Amino acid sequence: MDPVPTTTTAGPVGSHVAGVEDERSLGQIVGDLSNDLTTLVKQELELARTELKEEAAKAGKGAGMLGGAGVAGLLTLILASFALAYLLDNWMPVELAFLIVTILWAIVGAVLAARGRKELKNANPQLPETQQTLKEDAAWVKAQKN
Repeated sequence: MDPVPTTTTAGPVGSHVAGVEDERSLGQIVGDLSNDLTTLVKQELELARTELKEEAAKAGKGAGMLGGAGVAGLLTLILASFALAYLLDNWMPVELAFLIVTILWAIVGAVLAARGRKELKNANPQLPETQQTLKEDAAWVKAQKN
């Protein structure tokens, strides 16, 4: 007659039914635990790789669209700057009008650069799913030690 199965499909790989005597040797148990940990690490690395690929694809699409919007915005700003300079030309020399518009854009550029640098310093890319499963795995390993 076959022995009673010692593993279940409900828990992590290698978990055992409580109260059932395990007939494996210590070497087999250590080997199984080593294999389970290796599998677990591989699965975690694959999850992290998959998450990073998905996030990179989203970021790439967004960056491409923002790049196109940036080009359109730049052209708009150039033409609007010329229009403003020629409007100011009605009240002052053209050189002074263009200088005023240039100084205006230098101030806007400095403010945007300072805010952009601040936002980059606050960026903190995280992998929430991977972090959660790593916590669960650590708890499982601690339970296996006990």
